[in-house]
Amino acid sequence: MTASSALAAPYLSGLTLDHIAVATPDLDSGSAAYLALNLRPEGPDEDVPGQGVRVRAFEIGGSLIELLMPTRESSPIATFLAKRGAGLHHLAFRVSDLAAEMQRLSTLGAVFISAEPQAGRAGTRVAFLHPKWSGGTLIELVEHPAERGE
Repeated sequence: MTASSALAAPYLSGLTLDHIAVATPDLDSGSAAYLALNLRPEGPDEDVPGQGVRVRAFEIGGSLIELLMPTRESSPIATFLAKRGAGLHHLAFRVSDLAAEMQRLSTLGAVFISAEPQAGRAGTRVAFLHPKWSGGTLIELVEHPAERGE
C-alpha cells in the first residue's frame, strides 16, 4: 500500500494528541524545565507496573506531557535512556476504540509492538506502533476508560 492510498483510507475523525512522552532518569530533575514554564503536575505520580515506569503528567492545551522514569532496569524506558539518554520518547494519540483502530491499521500494514492492548496510566488501554512502521517515531494509541463506557 502506498502512502497516498493509505491517506485515502478511512480515518478517525477527531483524532487528538493525547500526550507527548519524555524519558528521564529522575522525575524531579526532569520536571525542572516544565515547572519553570509554570506547568504543574495534573495529579499524583503514577506507577505503571506493566511498562516498568513511574509517570508524572503535566497538562497543557488539552494534552499532556508525560515524564517517564524507569522503575526497573529491564523496562523499555531504562533501555531507551541507556541508548539515547533523556528526551522525547513517543507521541500518543487518543482513539475511541482501540481494538477497532488496531484492526484498521493492521490492514494497512501497521506493525504493533504487542498484538494485544496493554494497561496504561489512569486506567487507559494502550498499544504501541513499531517505529520502523512509522518512519522512526514510536507512536502510542490510547483509549480512555470513558471511551469504553466506564
